[in-house]
Amino acid sequence: MLVGNWPLLLGAVVFFVVLRPLAFGASSAANAIVVAPNVAPLVHSRLNRWTLGQDVTFFDNDFAGRIAQKQMQTATALTDVTSETINTVAFALASIVASALLLFAISGWMSVGLLVWLAVYVWLIRAFLPRVRARSGARAGARAMVSGQIVDAITNIKTVKLFATAEHEDRAALGAMEVFRERAIDFGVVSAWFRLALMTLAGVLPVLMIGGTLWLWTLGLATPGDIAAAGAISIRLAQMTGWVSFTLMMIYANLGEVEDGMKTLTPPHGLTDAPDAVALPPVSGAVRFERVDFAYGRRTGGVEGIDLTIAAGEKIGIVGASGAGKSTLVALLLRLYDPEAGRVTIDGHDLRGVTQESLRSQIGMVTQETAMFNRSALDNIRYGRPGATQSEVEAAARAAEAHDFIGGLRDHMGRTGYAAHLGERGVRLSGGQRQRIALARAFLKDAPILVLDEATSALDSEVEAQVQAALHRLMGHKTVLAIAHRLSTIAEMDRIVVMGDGRVVEQGTHADLLARGGLYARYWDRQSGGFIGTDDQPVPAC
Repeated sequence: MLVGNWPLLLGAVVFFVVLRPLAFGASSAANAIVVAPNVAPLVHSRLNRWTLGQDVTFFDNDFAGRIAQKQMQTATALTDVTSETINTVAFALASIVASALLLFAISGWMSVGLLVWLAVYVWLIRAFLPRVRARSGARAGARAMVSGQIVDAITNIKTVKLFATAEHEDRAALGAMEVFRERAIDFGVVSAWFRLALMTLAGVLPVLMIGGTLWLWTLGLATPGDIAAAGAISIRLAQMTGWVSFTLMMIYANLGEVEDGMKTLTPPHGLTDAPDAVALPPVSGAVRFERVDFAYGRRTGGVEGIDLTIAAGEKIGIVGASGAGKSTLVALLLRLYDPEAGRVTIDGHDLRGVTQESLRSQIGMVTQETAMFNRSALDNIRYGRPGATQSEVEAAARAAEAHDFIGGLRDHMGRTGYAAHLGERGVRLSGGQRQRIALARAFLKDAPILVLDEATSALDSEVEAQVQAALHRLMGHKTVLAIAHRLSTIAEMDRIVVMGDGRVVEQGTHADLLARGGLYARYWDRQSGGFIGTDDQPVPAC
């Protein structure tokens, strides 16, 4: 008998020892090597690219940590959905089709019974999984809020220490964690009921299949072998449904996280390039504000009726009390916002008709609140022109009086000089050092338009004098807009523009404005080297 059936035995050996392991190995390799490692970075890169395209208001209205968490959890969740769908759908369909065919060979009624059971199984899944998805989304939102709260405190840890508010921040984090715990319990409750219902239904299948086959056997329509086959098939399917139900629950839970992340990360961009926008060609730097109104969507605030012409190569100082509209004016030039009325042009080009990247590539800026990355000093300066060589970076640092102190830098990893990392937001540097790094970045960018927002405010008198001399060299051939509260720093500008309540109230040279005896003269008389005030809304660095 063995001799007559040796091909069947050999085929079984080949299947179980060779083909089956190869099939499972290929499936595992496809998921672990082809799918997961490529889907995750693909999704994350597109989410990150879309997020970076949002306007500054999008970031002002949320936690940085929450946005980052949303990107990570959405990419991970979508990768898991893809991998598990491939595994589950392929395996489950193969098992169900094979089982239905075997039961049909026993009796058509048995395959009908399986299909009825499957219909109830699918109905139960459709009833529960939307709830699983919704509660998973709520849980994901609460988890991201915990991350946002913690990252916000850590980012501002010096403020937390200085104001002795560690306990307050701990309570705030615990509050966010409590909300997350409640959402996790909600998810756990619906998940537990889902598993209980499906496992109960899975227990019905062997009873239905074996009982049905026994009934057929009593009628002489089935054999003891059919009973054994139906029992084996039904028990296998019952076991598999437990795995499938758990996997489906995880898939829908991940879909909930994906939906929650998409709500946060994928609103339409608030500030976009026009469909026919062109790259701004190299400019000489003539700037024009034509009857510009902008109030941040409010009825008051911002600027109103600004009509200002700045010639190419002209240096103007912009002064005014806090809230006068100085930073708003610069933000409109950088096209961080679009005017609500009027227009802004450079060399006659309406800024709404050119691409944002090409516009900002031709404007250099140094802000009072310097933006540093937790990267090397070299990378931070090279941000002004990513393709710059080491020697060009060092030349820019020397021009900004930063080369000497950079040479003495050393970080916790033992990196020194230009290779030393500056810490998050440049925490390892003093305020004056951070500002000189920012100045070096502007020197390196060498843009035709230069915006200075209190660019030397954090420097001591001796270093300020050195940097001011360097700035004068840098400004020689550029159009310059310098916001200042210390009037002595802009007294030598070609023209000074005085703003008040969002309007240009005076303009002229330092001597003309003093002789006029208006608002600028009053500022000068009472300042005595001090400051007028500070803006409530500093412009982000570009």
